[in-house]
Amino acid sequence: MTFANPVLLAVGLAVAAALACVAIAATRRRARALASAGVAAAGGRRARLAGVWFTIAGIAVLAVATAGPAVTIPVTHANGTVIIAMDVSGSMAATDVTPSRLGAAKKAAQAFVNAQPPSVDIGVVAFEQGGLEAAVPTADHVTTLAAIGRLSTGGGTSLGSAILASLSAITHRTVSLGPSGSAPSIGFWPSATIVLFSDGGDGAAASGSGGTPGTDTTAAAQVAQQAGVHVDTVGVGTAVGTTVDVEGYHLFTGLDEATLKSISQTTGGSYHPASTASELNGIASSINLRLTVTHQPLPLAGAFIALALALLAAGAGLTIARTGRVV
Repeated sequence: MTFANPVLLAVGLAVAAALACVAIAATRRRARALASAGVAAAGGRRARLAGVWFTIAGIAVLAVATAGPAVTIPVTHANGTVIIAMDVSGSMAATDVTPSRLGAAKKAAQAFVNAQPPSVDIGVVAFEQGGLEAAVPTADHVTTLAAIGRLSTGGGTSLGSAILASLSAITHRTVSLGPSGSAPSIGFWPSATIVLFSDGGDGAAASGSGGTPGTDTTAAAQVAQQAGVHVDTVGVGTAVGTTVDVEGYHLFTGLDEATLKSISQTTGGSYHPASTASELNGIASSINLRLTVTHQPLPLAGAFIALALALLAAGAGLTIARTGRVV
């Protein structure tokens, strides 16, 4: 327990101690006077003094209350930074999820933002062939919601670029892989989370990085893992898939759960299937941000004041009952 003003505590306890000494001295003086007069002390002396001791105890407790007592307790709450990485490639225009993959994902992302407390800074990264930061992380969730609402489809998909762009938004500096695909050191960001909405189609995986399929995405996920950043992936679409018109071409596109699960497993996040609008609507409650434990002071003055008043009232009541006087 800590005290905001220990001087007041010392003064108040000194007053209570002085009153206790006076009460003890008066009791002994009364006892000697009665003994010298040959009068036996009447029974129930302790009962008569009970009111005095309750009053003194009330004063002592009141002294503690005026000193501003407080205890420090651990408080768990959501805190940190969340980046919503939204796939806006051409395949997200597919309508196997109503009204479209992107339309349903935007609605789910906005519901997720609305569910977060003000202590969480949220940013938006739209990605197609490369990452495009749409809104920097901010506690102004209205700005974030507007950025999500403005997203539209176009281009290809690069999940690795999306992860790197999200890490850049978290660290406020450009994050990129080394010449040989090596992972850079970007520090440790345990309170940051990336929520990636995508159908899993990865253009970078098809072409590869350095001639190895999927190297770019895998290496980017490893950068996030080393930085302590979880990537929660949301699979938007159905495994059955559908055909979508991209720049005049009719392309078949289906949900690639394996890629999205690999990203989440590598980074310590979780995968959330969302093949229907109802599943997407439940994303806000299914994604759990890591909780941060902080220590906050809990004022106790009110409790001590209530106890002091109870003791003073008891003391006054006993005194009145025994003597007919308040003091």
